[in-house]
Amino acid sequence: MIDIEVTDSGLGDADDDDFDEAVEVLDDLLPDNRYEDRELSWLSFNQRVLELAEDETLPVLERANFLAIFASTLDEFFMVRVAGLKRRILTGLAVPTNVGRAPIDVLSDISREAHRLQLRHAHAWADMVRPSLATTGIEVVRWDDLTDVERDDLYEYFQSQVFPVLMPLAVDPAHPFPYISGLSLNLAVRIRNAKTGRQEFARLKVPPMLPRFVAVPGEGPGARYLPLEYLIAHHLGDLFPGMEILEHHTFRLTRNEDVVIEEDETENLIQALEAELLRRRFGPPIRLEITEDMDEVTLELLLSELDITEQEVYRLPGPLDLRGLFDLARIDRPELHYPAAVPKTPPAFQPAEQNGRPDLFSAIRKGDVLVHHPYESFTTSVVAFLEQAANDPHVLAIKQTLYRTSGDSPIVQALIDAAEKGKQVLALVEVKARFDEAANIVWARKLEKAGVHVVYGLVGLKTHCKLLHVIREEDGMLRSYSHIGTGNYNPKTSRLYEDFGLFTTDPQVGRDLTRLFNELSGYAIEKKFKRLLVAPLHLRKGLLRNIETQHKNAEAGKPARIRIKVNSMVDEQIIDALYRASQAGVRVEVWVRGICSLKTGIPGVSENISVRSVLGRYLEHSRIFAFGVDDEAQVYIGSADMMHRNLDRRVEALVRVADPAHKTELIELFDLAMSDDISSWHLHAEGEWVRRSVDAEGNPLVDLQEHTMSQVHRRRRPRAVR
Repeated sequence: MIDIEVTDSGLGDADDDDFDEAVEVLDDLLPDNRYEDRELSWLSFNQRVLELAEDETLPVLERANFLAIFASTLDEFFMVRVAGLKRRILTGLAVPTNVGRAPIDVLSDISREAHRLQLRHAHAWADMVRPSLATTGIEVVRWDDLTDVERDDLYEYFQSQVFPVLMPLAVDPAHPFPYISGLSLNLAVRIRNAKTGRQEFARLKVPPMLPRFVAVPGEGPGARYLPLEYLIAHHLGDLFPGMEILEHHTFRLTRNEDVVIEEDETENLIQALEAELLRRRFGPPIRLEITEDMDEVTLELLLSELDITEQEVYRLPGPLDLRGLFDLARIDRPELHYPAAVPKTPPAFQPAEQNGRPDLFSAIRKGDVLVHHPYESFTTSVVAFLEQAANDPHVLAIKQTLYRTSGDSPIVQALIDAAEKGKQVLALVEVKARFDEAANIVWARKLEKAGVHVVYGLVGLKTHCKLLHVIREEDGMLRSYSHIGTGNYNPKTSRLYEDFGLFTTDPQVGRDLTRLFNELSGYAIEKKFKRLLVAPLHLRKGLLRNIETQHKNAEAGKPARIRIKVNSMVDEQIIDALYRASQAGVRVEVWVRGICSLKTGIPGVSENISVRSVLGRYLEHSRIFAFGVDDEAQVYIGSADMMHRNLDRRVEALVRVADPAHKTELIELFDLAMSDDISSWHLHAEGEWVRRSVDAEGNPLVDLQEHTMSQVHRRRRPRAVR
């Protein structure tokens, strides 16, 4: 072993090269089959989402919402992960995956598992959620279920609202096969010319700007809806007069929509990104979804024209594209949703007087403030802090990273207000945030027009860290107010995503952020920091050294423990370090939402490792790292997941939590999540995730998120000392 002295930053003083070489030697002693395939693990995550939709104890409109989430996230998986595998195969850059399998074999595994899950998803809607909705008076019907009066009323709607925006496209020698946009819902129509007897083909796009589920007019107590494509399909005669409708079937195409930019060869990143976003619309097809009744003639035509293989065809019961259930899930029936939950203002930020205005600067000066969203309000903490800073005449400068933000963001408006009041404002906008690129370009230009200094980070690196730095003049001196978070500065997602944020006036953190922002707006990140661990240079090594310290403590017979909460656990070097710690007797606990390539239950390797996953009303999004026990524990929160991209190709930041009460709060939350009393999924050997939602007597286990909300609402503002 190499002796390593751990400093306050969690970084060691041993030579980095010696440390890396020692790690490589130790890795050779671990078994070859020690990782789960990351792509299949992601599909396992989406299966957990599907299991929530299948849970009859949940409110039925929330179950519909989980079906829509499953559909949406699976789309993204194909557009990015599957598309990336195909691109590497086609370009000859196909390297083995993290489990040593050839990408073409992994594609086959993905196809098999995705087919199974999509069929299960379709049946969950048809056989579970749709009938349950019907018992509450919300019916999704077929054309055959309608009365003559209802059909007449819907025909009027079709003629006035739908027919004018439809665009049937014929395919014949004068009309080539039309371009099919990604994720669009389409009708494939085969017709026969009554005069010539010739069979023709036409494609009809279902208009995405219209409601996916059309309300059926009626005066009864319930609500009935007809899928839009069903309404269109039963009025094809109006679109093709004089033609005989032979067949009509719904299909949907998924395209490669990942963005690739060679930043070091591009002088203007914004222009290059806009060009790449335009190209994204024309990415190659990677999945074709069709209804199960599609005839072979129509299918063969689609396969030929779209250049897609049988393996990439998903034959499913209708309706396709259940993302439309997001609309149904917003129906105003409170009894069919989760109970209303109102975020609470953090006690430290509550005004002293009932109708008074809180002074957030004063509150943060009294001590670090840890906020937990969505249980504690993002609006009355982060947004209020930034708005107060924008309007405070003593504030000289504001610096902030923006990765994803909402379209009507008060965050962006506060930065604009600050710039217009003459403050120095720097916004580091990550325009390469996947699927938010176009929105971020719009906001970047709006900020620039208002006088904000907008920068786009470092070449080759996404800036993913969540940082806000305010410089304020107080009594002739400058004081730093800092916020480091685990989630985006997005007021909308802050109501759905679970995240932590730390406010502090610690001068050490202030100096760290000053240096980091200077380097982000410059050319490189080179230096180490005092209270931050920053990727890509220092975060990986800082975490490995903290793991190694617990490893050595266990070997020396000292108390040792590792707790890690992340969205994804994929990085092999981190996983191997956890395996070695487990072998030394360290108790290792991992709380992961999504992908987990770490295996439990490997004899002699991971028997001291337990992994849990919590899914529910809110998206678990915070990252917590705790090394050690009791008062000696080193605890961090921040933006980084345990993936290669986060540790090596992104700017990430973790901050060490210093306040003992905050450390206790984070560790107690973690220990509660890992408890057998909490409803969660347990990762078993061979990658099987098993849900435990009831105890041995069949009683429901505790919902972690409901429990946390209840605990947060019991907190009281400390009484002022008189």
